Amino acid sequence: MNIAALISGGVDSSVVVHLLKEQGITPALFYIKIGQDDDELLHCSSEEDIEMATLIARKYGCKLHVVDLHKDYWDTVVAYTIDKVKKGLTPNPDVMCNKLIKFGVFEERYGNDFDKTATGHYATTIEENGKTFLGTAKDPVKDQTDFLAQIDSLQVSKLMFPVGHLMKNDVRKIAEKAGLPSAKRQDSQGICFLGKVNYNDFIRRYLGEKPGPVVEFETGKILGTHRGYWFHTVGQRKGLGLSGGPWYVIKKDVPGNIVYASRGYDVETQYGREFCMNDFHFITENPWNDIEKGVDITFKIRHTPEFTKGVIMKTHTGYRVFSAEKLQGIASGQFGVVYDAASRICIGSGEIA
Repeated sequence: MNIAALISGGVDSSVVVHLLKEQGITPALFYIKIGQDDDELLHCSSEEDIEMATLIARKYGCKLHVVDLHKDYWDTVVAYTIDKVKKGLTPNPDVMCNKLIKFGVFEERYGNDFDKTATGHYATTIEENGKTFLGTAKDPVKDQTDFLAQIDSLQVSKLMFPVGHLMKNDVRKIAEKAGLPSAKRQDSQGICFLGKVNYNDFIRRYLGEKPGPVVEFETGKILGTHRGYWFHTVGQRKGLGLSGGPWYVIKKDVPGNIVYASRGYDVETQYGREFCMNDFHFITENPWNDIEKGVDITFKIRHTPEFTKGVIMKTHTGYRVFSAEKLQGIASGQFGVVYDAASRICIGSGEIA
């Protein structure tokens, strides 16, 4: 089988290469580069990543291809992100990066020459009735199906997730036992594969700062000053710079450049029990027949280990999810990711209205 493997220089994708070699497969390795060489913010991380990927390629006798998708990334994922934050919404660049770049542009230009593409995502594929479904990972803490919930059935059918059946600590152990140079490397906390880039620094570069008032939602009292509503999302606690908290972002007035906050851990204004999705995307198929009466599901509205129980119903504009428990910080622009009741199969996702 002719396999391409996406390698980032991190421990997960390095272990993917190791596991494939154990199966007698020598994959072609691809490092996707999205930073410019003259960009100090992005270039440093890219150099380190490529160096690590090169060491893995040498260790296993694989050919490494460094492919530059900088323009595609900036024209799609960055444009999407900046457009959403300017509108006061909460984007998810990781979701769009997977859909448009890793399994979009890459597949069209390079991946289509291979039988499968292997990645270090914590997810699985499930074959049922001749169809391929996106399945959740063994490790619920590391599960990344919510970041993959906008890809389609053709993309899923081409993918391999070799670490999806492993716990993260087992992946580390494999890396250490194999003597991989990335064994103790920290996981990236940046945007998609922008590595070490801080989200606020990323947004500041394109939108700058726009100071405005932080106002107490209940009283209208001005509490302080923010540096731009685009640095804050509904449900956010850290970053407001207010004393006497905890303070949570409750809503944003985009035209007025006002951020509203409430104080306390259990303030009712933080919570909701339902949300709508107007453009729901099914990954493989629509499994629901009589959804007008409601279907039991589990779901996520942000990247967390927990799956929340709920019911989904069809509306005249899309789908509405009713949660079995209170939800903190439902933010427009986030993706609502829907799973079957057993949290086994990721059915799809939609942008929260």
